[in-house]
Amino acid sequence: MAMKIGAMLESFLSDPALRVPQDHQGAQRGLDSPLKKTVPMAASVGAKGVQAYASFGDLAPENMTPALAKEWLDLVKSHGMVFSAICGDLGGHGFEDETENKDRVERSKRIMDVAKWLECDVVTTHIGVVPTEENAKKEVMRKACRELALYADSIGSAFAVETGPETAQVLLEFLDSLGAGGVRVNYDPANLVMVVADDPVKGVHTLGKYIVHTHAKDGIQLTANPVTWEEVPLGKGGVKWDDYLRALDAIGFNGFLTIEREVGDTPEADIRMAADFLRERLAALGLG
Repeated sequence: MAMKIGAMLESFLSDPALRVPQDHQGAQRGLDSPLKKTVPMAASVGAKGVQAYASFGDLAPENMTPALAKEWLDLVKSHGMVFSAICGDLGGHGFEDETENKDRVERSKRIMDVAKWLECDVVTTHIGVVPTEENAKKEVMRKACRELALYADSIGSAFAVETGPETAQVLLEFLDSLGAGGVRVNYDPANLVMVVADDPVKGVHTLGKYIVHTHAKDGIQLTANPVTWEEVPLGKGGVKWDDYLRALDAIGFNGFLTIEREVGDTPEADIRMAADFLRERLAALGLG
């Protein structure tokens, strides 16, 4: 089965403030919801799946019910799409702070429940920066992630850590240490390039057994110390796309390449260009 193209709904929003979690942002119902208006936009670029945040806004647990979830699901399905993943990123330092983790773990579980209502088994997140060496912070993160892994296993879901803050090898060793399979990987090749200067092609083979979803994003690292970076359109950055797509195919990945743009003044045009780029490369490689 071929890989599929998806799109992050928030990436279509012209207001950058609406593309990332905002503590004050609640749900907007009906036709006034900016997020609902992005669903036909995703379909128009040829996406087969969509990802949306449930850590804030329309899909947040406090704003959702099974009935409202069905409305969203019917809307997405009416445009020939599914939810490729739900974003449960809570911002801040992930699960690094033990004093915050009880609330963050419970909220993450509720987001996984919302995803199930939306017939979606993948919730993506950032867990913080996994330390290379064993220390107290790493154990705090491990305890939280192990609890979330066990919960995800119990409901048949995947709580997928986004790559980038640490190398693929460090993340692999951390995931292997959890003793449960429910915490998986949302593979973002651009983050590896931009943040830790890791090879995203090699990283696919390193993390292959855990990858359940990917973000189609590109970027460059500007400086190494301090680390600065720039997100750029697909094909314009440090991701070697042909090699990367071949690597995903080699590990048997047939899930979503979900386009995420976090910058840019013309988001819909950028996402359309990214979708066209992916279709072109997949076809050229015989993977479409």
